[in-house]
Parts: sequence; C-alpha cells; structure tokens
Amino acid sequence: MPELPDVVVYLEALDRFVVGRVLRRIRVVGVSLLQTFDPPVSSAEGRVVAGTRRLGKRLVLALDGPDELYLVIHLMVSGRLRWRDEVGAKPPGRIGLAAFDFDAGTLLLTEAGKRKKASLWLVAGRDALLEHHDRGGVEPLEVDLDGFREVLGARNRTLKRVLCDPTAFSGIGNAYSDEILLAAGLSPMQRTADLADDQIARLYEATRSTLVDWTERHRRSVGDGFPDKVTAFHDDMAVHGKYNQPCPVCATPVQRIVHADNEINYCPRCQTGGRILADRSLSRLLKDDFPRSIEDLER
Repeated sequence: MPELPDVVVYLEALDRFVVGRVLRRIRVVGVSLLQTFDPPVSSAEGRVVAGTRRLGKRLVLALDGPDELYLVIHLMVSGRLRWRDEVGAKPPGRIGLAAFDFDAGTLLLTEAGKRKKASLWLVAGRDALLEHHDRGGVEPLEVDLDGFREVLGARNRTLKRVLCDPTAFSGIGNAYSDEILLAAGLSPMQRTADLADDQIARLYEATRSTLVDWTERHRRSVGDGFPDKVTAFHDDMAVHGKYNQPCPVCATPVQRIVHADNEINYCPRCQTGGRILADRSLSRLLKDDFPRSIEDLER
C-alpha cells in the first residue's frame, strides 16, 4: 500500500502534471471504485485542478469553484496512478478502474489483483472532506516530541499497531513501520506503556528520519517524471519483505510474524534481544491488537 513517502511523491507529480489544468472528463470503468453519488462525478468535469493535499494515505485533488469540490482517491493495497501523454488514453484491460482526461494527457487509475479495494469519492465542502476522510492521526513529520509521546501514551498498544493506526499517526503503514522499528532498535511487540523516555526519543527520531529518507529516495528516482514503480517492497529496505535475508546492521537473518493477510518483519538481534517471536505464542496478542488485513487497518 502506498504510504506517506509514496503519496507525497505522487502528489508532487500531480502538482506538475495536472494542477492548473482543466479536468475535461472522468471515465469510471471499475464497478466498485466510485463511493459517492451526490454530487455526481460529472460535476467535476470542466473544473480546474486548483491544488493537492494528503489526508493520511488518501490523495486529494481540490477543484476550483465556490462549492469546493474535492476528488479523493484511496489506492489501498494495489491501486496505482499512471500518466499517459495521450489524451483520452484507454484504461488498461482488467486492471483499469478510471481515467481522468486533461488537455495534455490522461491520468489512469489501475488496480492489480481480483480484490478491488481502491476507492474514489467526490466530496463537496471542506468540512465534509475532513469529517469523512481525516482519520485524526497526527502528522509524524510535524508533531514535536511531546506530542509524539502523548499519542503513544493514549492507549497501551503494541508499537507495530500504533504506528500503523491512522487514528494515531497519519500515513504510516506496514512497510515503513517495519523500517522505523529497526532504525529505533525496538520490538514490534513492545507495548507503548512500557517505553522508557530514551526509547520514545529513539522512536521519534527513527520515524522522522525513515520517512524523510524514503521520501527523498523516491523523489530522486522519479525526477521530473511520474511515479511508475510504486511498491511496498524495495531492494534497499532493511527488513520489510526481507524474510531470511541478512539484516544490514548485524547480518542476522530477518524474521517475520505472519497473521492472516499481514506480515511483520524484524531483526531478532537488533530489536528483540535475540528472541524469535513465534507466531503461535503471539496468536492471542495479535488477535487482540492487530488487524487481520491491511483493509482492516484502513477501516
């Protein structure tokens, strides 16, 4: 699922490619994509894209006009945006969900796989936008250390769960939480109530440095183009998706916890004092404190 670094770079590309341009036509071909009917999606046609913003993992395109219309896109796990210089480009085969036609080209919304979870909304008014699409989590690159500590102390959760919770932190998901926790040297299963002050400070700095680092990496990769290789798995990641591969810090094989459709990756030497976190022994904990799927996280 695209997370904060990926969404930021998507929005920066949209700023270059569509902001200031007229949205001539919206072609929705995915039957499950559109989540609203009032206002009708056709009312967005003929509007100029005035700007963009991020709400958690949602991409927001603000349209001009006194009624303050917003297009909101949630890519979920497999949704992706693609730019084509061809005006009126056709959405590709079985993965095409929608096409947004501009005078300089077409923005395509695609989703691989059989389970179509990506969503599109047209929302009228800023209040409605925030009410329905702002999950309430603090911005991890804007909150100070005291605010970060306050969020961690609000509920006694595992670190993995609280980092991925959109009502706690905005824009962090499964991939970057794995990387953050390795950088902080903390177990994904450590409870927030048990954190010492120095551990909170380490987690705060690791969160900021990891998200800034990966945002910059994606920016360099994309350059002035449009992101076309957005994925949750990158060769340069330290632990996420690296099961049984050597940790780049200590060379210990990376371990994982698999629970339903979700996976936690960690280094036992760097994060858990050499202990392997067995799935069976954690099954009750995970049932109580971790969703069964990424879709559950987003709900």
